[in-house]
Amino acid sequence: MKRFPRGAWSVTLLVAAAWVLLATGARAEAEAKGKSVGKGATRTLKGEVVDTGCYMGHEARGQKHKECAAKCIANGMPMGLLTEGGELYLITQNHDNLDAYNQCKDLAAQFVEITGPVFSRHGMKSVQADAVKPVAAPAAK
Repeated sequence: MKRFPRGAWSVTLLVAAAWVLLATGARAEAEAKGKSVGKGATRTLKGEVVDTGCYMGHEARGQKHKECAAKCIANGMPMGLLTEGGELYLITQNHDNLDAYNQCKDLAAQFVEITGPVFSRHGMKSVQADAVKPVAAPAAK
């Protein structure tokens, strides 16, 4: 049986402690920047329900795209929430209650308020639809 060289245990413990400190610091930094790590922070976001395929492909949105968006979503295209600030969130379902997510499917091209946990992973943002309600569109600028 091989043994660790003299002092190897202390080096191993130092390295492990450094990793713990780095991980804790990275988590605190991510949370300070508003990025979700682990369990998402519940927020309420307002924006337009878009089908991600047409929006990402050719920035299609709004009332003139409503019929197409509804058809794309009905055929399985993922939905997104486009905020007034131009941020796009993937709308995901609450696995315990699909009601709000399914309601979003009928609100293509409409402005809504979605409440639920918000996550950010590798540059992609999502909001879990725990509650949704239609809201008035923002005033034109």
